[in-house]
Amino acid sequence: MSVSSVFPQLEQLLPRVSKPIQYVGGELGAVVKDWDATVVRWALMYPDAYEVGLPNQGVQILYEVLNEQPDVLAERTYSVWPDLEALMKENGVPQFTVDAHRPVRAFDVLGLSFATELGYTNMLSALDLAGIPLESKDRTVEDPIVLAGGHASFNPEPIADFIDAAVLGDGEEAVLEITGIIREWKAEGCPGGRDEILLRLARTESIYVPRFYDVDYLPDGRIQRVVPNRPDVPFRVAKRTTMDLDAWPYPKKPLVPLAETVHERYAVEIFRGCTRGCRFCQAGMITRPVRERSITTVGQMVKEGLEFSGYSEVGLLSLSSADHSEIGDMCSGLAEQYKDTNVSLSLPSTRVDAFNIDLAQELSRNGRRTGLTFAPEGGSERIRKVINKMVTKEDLIRTVVTAYSNGWRQVKLYFMCGLPSETDEDVLEIAEMAHEVIRAGREAAGTKDIRCTVSIGGFVPKPHTPFQWAKMDTPEVIDGRLKMLKQAINSDRSLGRAIGFRYHDGEPSLIEGLLSRGDRRVGAVIRTVWEKGGRFDGWSEHFSYARWVEAAAEALAPFGVDLDWYTTREREEAEVLPWDHLDSGLDKDWLWQDWQDSMSEFEQDDCRWTPCFDCGVCPSMDTEIQIGPTGKKLLPLTPVNGLRVPA
Repeated sequence: MSVSSVFPQLEQLLPRVSKPIQYVGGELGAVVKDWDATVVRWALMYPDAYEVGLPNQGVQILYEVLNEQPDVLAERTYSVWPDLEALMKENGVPQFTVDAHRPVRAFDVLGLSFATELGYTNMLSALDLAGIPLESKDRTVEDPIVLAGGHASFNPEPIADFIDAAVLGDGEEAVLEITGIIREWKAEGCPGGRDEILLRLARTESIYVPRFYDVDYLPDGRIQRVVPNRPDVPFRVAKRTTMDLDAWPYPKKPLVPLAETVHERYAVEIFRGCTRGCRFCQAGMITRPVRERSITTVGQMVKEGLEFSGYSEVGLLSLSSADHSEIGDMCSGLAEQYKDTNVSLSLPSTRVDAFNIDLAQELSRNGRRTGLTFAPEGGSERIRKVINKMVTKEDLIRTVVTAYSNGWRQVKLYFMCGLPSETDEDVLEIAEMAHEVIRAGREAAGTKDIRCTVSIGGFVPKPHTPFQWAKMDTPEVIDGRLKMLKQAINSDRSLGRAIGFRYHDGEPSLIEGLLSRGDRRVGAVIRTVWEKGGRFDGWSEHFSYARWVEAAAEALAPFGVDLDWYTTREREEAEVLPWDHLDSGLDKDWLWQDWQDSMSEFEQDDCRWTPCFDCGVCPSMDTEIQIGPTGKKLLPLTPVNGLRVPA
């Protein structure tokens, strides 16, 4: 039965809201299919505003992968701003997709990609607007399967009551497998109802269905065990790993937004995974092993993506883009191909010790210099050893001198505050480092017209990292150190005026810590916050620390635990962690040893270039590190004429 668009009702509301263009759809690259000509229908959601969600690489990839299947339909939905949410409730307009404005509840799957846990309240808003029961146990066969993915899904326990299933790891092959299971179930007439389709998903051993697992607690609040409550589901659920990235050259037809978004570029993921071993970095740990995209595939993707989209910037993405084994040839080849055009290259993620003069020259060859961000993460040599960020002050100075000497006038330096064993002195060394950057930069550039922005993020211990056992500092400690740091930066007025200072205070980080390492009991906190008006918690203007603190006190009291129990408490080795039954491939004993090594300030080598140190990923996942060089150059590509700069 065909599903009607809700746009006629929605259109009447748009003149009354901010940025109405974000809700109308019709972007270049968007796909609208005949509902009745398809069998399995996905609504893909990035639970944040359109301007943040549209550029998300993961959603764009899955959108294309699914829509390439003739009998599959995939559309997108994003969080609506509070002004439109209120009007939708008042006028009975449900959560809709931006492609064909179909009601989300009509789809077979609502797939949510969580890059951060602070999007959980937005999920509840979308479910409520869609008319989907908030809790999985209350849904029927008429409701879509609510499926979580993204990095936050590696511990979905805080939202276990609200989701039906979660996929850990890479999604390209997973969504096609899920589609096949749903297609077969529907062809059979949906036997066994909702319980049966969820059981079929769970039997894959790579899709986690929380309702099939029970959690027992000890008298002191710790978890005693997490076990299946039926015999035909696995004790542990493994992550998905897509090994051959060249076989998945997506996005081929990137979405080009109608409204302004946070990133407007054609982005190519040049490799996936990281083995640098930064102990705080969940992304680097859970995406192992390293899998490189070949230089020829990258070249072909850039050619086709630019011709389709008309973008003038190419972002070469990864967790540490300059670590690609052929990054030099890749950048020089692309710079050469597009030297007479308005196309610029950027490496949004560049390690201090991997940036060099050759890269600098290629990235600025056509005269356009996109922003450069380097992440020393820790201010002192000591704290960088603790976090295994093997970068010296000399490395940083040499790198920024290279940038300033090649025409850049601004660089951004990213640090973290609240790291394990951190002291006031570790943080104050950030100011000293920033001062030295400006001194060296002025000398190298021969001008005082240079700037450096120091950006500070709060440390949040994440699951599946060596710091998953660590305690957090209180917001009072974090904010006190940030205040001291600002004073230290401005203590030298000549240097301080050239240094921008941006930071996130300690309060949002503490709540993210609650959500990242929480168990199922934290779901009551999330729901209470949402019921009290919590929305867009990743946005400072919408986030309310007081609301979270009050909700935690109210919702956790019956369980005998509190906010501090989840955040400022260090875990012991034997404690069962909420995500221990979810297998990222990393050996827990290895993670614990690396946690102990961090406290001894022992630095772990990068296993891409040194013998294996047995983290567990390659044997447990039956995978291996895939690195070049391939010995090939970029394909002989000819840029489309439309990209050329007029003479």
